[in-house]
Amino acid sequence: MQITEVRVKLVANKDDRLKAFCSMTLDDDFVVRDIKIIEGTGGLFVAMPSRKMSDHCDRCGGKNHLRAKYCNNCGSTLSDSRAKQDVKGRMKLHADIAHPINAICRKNIQDRIVVAFHEEVEKSKQPGYKPVELDVPDYDVDDHL
Repeated sequence: MQITEVRVKLVANKDDRLKAFCSMTLDDDFVVRDIKIIEGTGGLFVAMPSRKMSDHCDRCGGKNHLRAKYCNNCGSTLSDSRAKQDVKGRMKLHADIAHPINAICRKNIQDRIVVAFHEEVEKSKQPGYKPVELDVPDYDVDDHL
């Protein structure tokens, strides 16, 4: 597997830990979007795309995020202990949509994305800099049908 392209969109809020969003193309064939570059205590790290986990109300069956205190559908009080805990005892509130399955792959992805992030930061200092568009389709849908 080769990372053939990384696009980085810098985030304007300098006080936030979130530094950028990016997309990564694999083998010129597969794109992973909504990857986050975050400033942690040990430096930059890459967070893969994820979704908020949810469950259903015991009373009405309505869908609610795990931090919700009341049901979005019927308004009944929801238990505070609905979320499963991870190995460190923290509530597991998000689930990865796509992620590497071993440490070597994670390191390769993170290294390549962090390099692309630093390159984009340098480009952003140049006059006439135009930010990368992440939402532009990478291909013409009609060509692939």
